[in-house]
Amino acid sequence: MNRRELITLLGGAAGWPLAARAQQPGRIRRIGILFGGFSDTDPEPRARVGAFTHHLEELGWIDGRNVQIDLRIGAGDADRVQAYAEELIGMMPDVLAANSGPAVAALARQTKTIPVVFASVLDPVGGGLVASLARPGGNITGFSNFEPAITGKWLELLREIAPSLTRVTAIFDRANPSWAEFARAIENAAPSFYLQYTPAPVANGADVQQAIDAMARESNSGLVVVGGTVASAHHRTIVELAARYRLPAVYPFGYYARAGGLISYGVDNVDLWRRAATYVDRILRGATPADLPVQLPTKFELVINLKTAKALGLDVPATLTARADEVIE
Repeated sequence: MNRRELITLLGGAAGWPLAARAQQPGRIRRIGILFGGFSDTDPEPRARVGAFTHHLEELGWIDGRNVQIDLRIGAGDADRVQAYAEELIGMMPDVLAANSGPAVAALARQTKTIPVVFASVLDPVGGGLVASLARPGGNITGFSNFEPAITGKWLELLREIAPSLTRVTAIFDRANPSWAEFARAIENAAPSFYLQYTPAPVANGADVQQAIDAMARESNSGLVVVGGTVASAHHRTIVELAARYRLPAVYPFGYYARAGGLISYGVDNVDLWRRAATYVDRILRGATPADLPVQLPTKFELVINLKTAKALGLDVPATLTARADEVIE
């Protein structure tokens, strides 16, 4: 007899495990998921949703059995994200999940009652999504990804892997007010690393192209990709342009380095989505978002692409590779 069978036999009606209670006969619950960035064919959102649905299954929610999951991917297009937000809310879901500030904001404009759980959202308090981390209030809660202090780590890594740099340009999402705080943090930290700083707010792919074209005309330049919906939607273009112009670059997430970027340091987004499933589970069982505190990330990863470093003519210090969670040969 396996452990699940034993628990089922021993548990009375009041003492059933949560997973067993979730599988009781009844109406199928509905979860809507909205991604702001990425393309429809990008594997990154699939990996995150895969971790999310897998953990939901561990908690007793099986897609197609007692829960239906609807996924929409906005591809960095604000109008498309808003249209998908309206479409998902029109499906009358029990709970919504979203991956970015703009995606959450799009949902928040349409509903003040349907619970929303976010994963990988920057500064939800500063962005006006929740009242506070400890007491979110309203119908929104979830898992944050960065604090501005991480910008110093990005500059440190960039200087360590490319010590000849004298200039740095930071790409960030113009439409996301939270990113402005991070841009200011880079501006304040840059002199400590003897770097001249240029901000590059972007709203679309053309802005991304223009910003990188401009910095490529300056010698000894490096790139910091702060992140955001626009950057994630065009992350392959950013990586390709950095390679074309031979620009050392540091990125906020591992998928950039796995796509050919030089180095990344940031949260493990797949882990955040796995954790988000626990909040969705609790809400489906009766909890309210206002009572679920926003949680900060606990798992970060450093990814180094040695193949890209070699193409750029950079010698990666052994001390740096020793600290890496993943080294791409």
